[in-house]
Amino acid sequence: MSIQPDTYRVIRSKRKTISIEVTNEEEILVRAPRWVSMRDIRYFVDEKEAWIRKAKARVKAAKEKEAAEPNVKLTEEELQTLHDEARRIIPDRVAHYAPLIGVTYGRITIRHQKTRWGSCTAKGNLNFNCLLMLAPPEVLDAIVVHELCHRKVMNHSEKFYREIYRVFPEYDHWNTWLRKHGRELLRRNPG
Repeated sequence: MSIQPDTYRVIRSKRKTISIEVTNEEEILVRAPRWVSMRDIRYFVDEKEAWIRKAKARVKAAKEKEAAEPNVKLTEEELQTLHDEARRIIPDRVAHYAPLIGVTYGRITIRHQKTRWGSCTAKGNLNFNCLLMLAPPEVLDAIVVHELCHRKVMNHSEKFYREIYRVFPEYDHWNTWLRKHGRELLRRNPG
């Protein structure tokens, strides 16, 4: 049984290859170059049918797990404790990595954001989420290195990631940990 064309959405762009993304149980996005025919897209999707079904099952299982887990919000007192801990620890980690990367930085601000782990402004000011204190220390280091590398390269190009890997070779491992567990940490935000 093949995947029917009316069950996926095709997005065409200047890309060179076809890719498939399963965003939720119902939606499949097929990204394709402008020049690829619908017949070739259907053939590609049919070839990937087993992978698509597995990806849909993973998305469904992740949703069910999220729904089953208690959403324990932090109290204001706990949040303040994390904030104080972050103000004590994060500047030390920034001071440790900045010379290794060869950059300077401005002000360091600690917040409790709902969606972001860190950011770097054009002026070199750094912002970090205090909820990073709930993650393993290596995750914090990965975010610190990521933001400091933006002092050299203000985009996410190959050059940017080369700089990250030079200083923090385990970046992918800890970035994957954050992608996997970050949402549950952010859900603990009381605000």
